[in-house]
Amino acid sequence: MSGSWGGWLFGGAAAAKRKDTPKNAILALRSQLEMLQKREKHLQNQIDEQDALARKNVNTNKNAAKAALRRKKQHEHSLDQTLGQIGTLEQQINAIESANINRETLAAMERAGEAMKQIHGKLTPEKVDETMAKLQEQNALSEEIVDAMNSINLGNQIDEIDLEAELDELRQEELDQKMLETGTVPVDAIQRLPAAGTKEPAKGKQIEEDDEEAELRKLQAEMAM
Repeated sequence: MSGSWGGWLFGGAAAAKRKDTPKNAILALRSQLEMLQKREKHLQNQIDEQDALARKNVNTNKNAAKAALRRKKQHEHSLDQTLGQIGTLEQQINAIESANINRETLAAMERAGEAMKQIHGKLTPEKVDETMAKLQEQNALSEEIVDAMNSINLGNQIDEIDLEAELDELRQEELDQKMLETGTVPVDAIQRLPAAGTKEPAKGKQIEEDDEEAELRKLQAEMAM
């Protein structure tokens, strides 16, 4: 148990150390770069001083002027070396930073892939198609239900046969009224008279009998005269 625990600690520490290696390297390089930049500034000041000293003694003290120029050349040589080292360090820092960014980007993409895998789980294109088909089926069913509900007339249903029968009664009442007023049957109403054997002809027969009685009384009155 202790061996396993120790191995886990060792492995975790090693992994953490590997992860911090680029960071530590960049920090060390930047520290060295900062030191070289300070040296660059110092050498440049030395060069400027020796150049000024040479100019000051160029006409009065030839040996002093030469010595100043010699020191200036040495400082310039050191400055060139320092600038070269600064350039190298900057390249190394950029290379490590780019490599570290690439590694972190790849690790992020791997984590994204694992997350997508976990999100999808057992989801497959076939299951998606099946789900979409069920949704379409339910949507179609919903539309059918709505259509069925909209087609229902909640008002009172009117029977066309009853309407026709009521209309015939109105026509017959109008015809009867005209017959009572004129004592004759309009020619255009003959086709609308009910067929024989129904109650309606009996009414017509009664009208004819009344007319005959009226005609008989008229004849009797003429004979009495």
